[in-house]
Amino acid sequence: MAACLSALFLVGSAATVQAGVQIGEHDPSAGTDEQIAYGEYVLRAGGCVTCHTAEDGEFLAGGRAIESPFGAFYGPNITPDAEHGIGGWSDEDFKRALLEGRSPDGRHYYPAFPYTSYTKMQPRDVEALWAFLQSEVEPVARENTPHDLVWYARFRSSLMGWKWLHFEPGTFEADPDQSDEWNRGAYLANALGHCMECHTPRTRTGGLDLKRIGAGARLPDGDVASNITPDRETGIGRWGERHIARYLEMGLTRDGDFAGGGMADVIDHGTAHLTDADRRAIAIYIGSLEPIEHDPE
Repeated sequence: MAACLSALFLVGSAATVQAGVQIGEHDPSAGTDEQIAYGEYVLRAGGCVTCHTAEDGEFLAGGRAIESPFGAFYGPNITPDAEHGIGGWSDEDFKRALLEGRSPDGRHYYPAFPYTSYTKMQPRDVEALWAFLQSEVEPVARENTPHDLVWYARFRSSLMGWKWLHFEPGTFEADPDQSDEWNRGAYLANALGHCMECHTPRTRTGGLDLKRIGAGARLPDGDVASNITPDRETGIGRWGERHIARYLEMGLTRDGDFAGGGMADVIDHGTAHLTDADRRAIAIYIGSLEPIEHDPE
């Protein structure tokens, strides 16, 4: 059963430092065109499109299936449609969802929604994302597809215990001993981009194995998230920063192959839209991880 719980809870998937917190290169004012444009950038960096847009579906209208041994989770509609999307939400509802993993009516979200990473998002990023979703996304009156889960996975009350074990709310704090670039990369990889949600093995209770950050994992749908630590045999220790940055932009590996599976979507809808500086920052951070010998295959 512990292994079952682990799989269930897994499914879901140039900067400055100010006041000890890593922030983006923009400082847009609320409600401005600049904030809205930055909000679209946050959307891409946060990987929102991949889970909230079905294949051949309308933008952010939900319906994409995330298969698991316990059935299918479906990404919800996050367009500003008042009935089926988040058009009836307040900005506080939105913040609570991202930072606390709770719905407007107080229900706990399944960690298929990576709020365990989003909780570290900077307030300006949350606010910019909300501004973009509310002002630039077309409302789509598409009803959400209910999750199709086995009976014992339907009890959200169990999520309270899981969150007590594995969810630590808080904001990202820059490491003063590291460079601005490194800290920006750490923020993108661990908070906004939530890379480690897939690339880190899980414990028997479904939390991230903090002793094996980035060591790769086999996902419940059968896909494999690669070992992205600098281990030279099982990880990407033979890759340089430029190889990692190029991969995030084009999906091209050091050996001339191309990304496939879920990572291809992450690149197409997310990291390909980042600035060169942000891709380089991620590469710098990933290159600094502790090398771990682990083959997730």
